[in-house]
Parts: sequence; structure tokens; C-alpha cells
Amino acid sequence: MTVTLVNPRGLPQVDAYRQVSIATGSRLVHIAGQVAWDAGGVTVGDGDLAAQVEQCYLNVAAALDEIGGGVGDLAKLTVYVVDWAPDKMPLLMEGITRAAARLGTVPVPPATLIGVAALDVPEHLVEIDAVAVLD
Repeated sequence: MTVTLVNPRGLPQVDAYRQVSIATGSRLVHIAGQVAWDAGGVTVGDGDLAAQVEQCYLNVAAALDEIGGGVGDLAKLTVYVVDWAPDKMPLLMEGITRAAARLGTVPVPPATLIGVAALDVPEHLVEIDAVAVLD
């Protein structure tokens, strides 16, 4: 594993992600923001935040798989959610949980959540970009 995830003492112990990632690999990988498109460019989960979050995570995983990595190599995520409000958190977590079940693991690197007014096309509700470290 090239990335070790840590929740240091003295910081909140958040279940959804870890506060720190320690990277020891030699290849720094930046993955463009992934939206809820399938491989054919069709939006998955129109109007369904949980389904779109799931697809975004699966797309990040597919990008990593293509270059010989996996979600265990993730060092940082940034999640952009249209019209963010705290009441959307259960849907966000549902999408992460569903993606984790399909991937066989929970992607929990440090993450930043940013509310935005809009994304590239009106039907996209979430976008996730990622940084990974591979050997």
C-alpha cells in the first residue's frame, strides 16, 4: 500500500474519511473530476444524488484500475455537490456505501466537500476529483 490513512489524536474522529494520508509511492496521480457518466457518456441516476455519488466513485476506481491502482491508493478526494445543504448528507453517505459495497472497500482518504451552484451540465449533481499515489 502506498497510502496510509490516519485519524490523529486531537482531531475529530470522522468515520466517513481519515484526516491525514501519508504517501510513500513514487507516482503522483491526479484524476479529473468524475461525474455520473457511464462509459458511454450517459448520465446515471438523473435527479438521484446517491446514485450519482456511487457512479462518481466507481469512475474514480475505474480510472485507477486502468493505471494499475485501486481505491487504496487514494490520497485525497474533493467532492463538489450542487446546492449543498446538510440534509443531503444521508444521500451522499448512501452513495458512498453503495460504491464501497461494489468495490469491496470503503474509500476513506482525506476529503473536502464543497457546495457549488452548478456543474458542467444541469443533470449532474456531484463531481469528485482525486489524487492518488502509486509505486
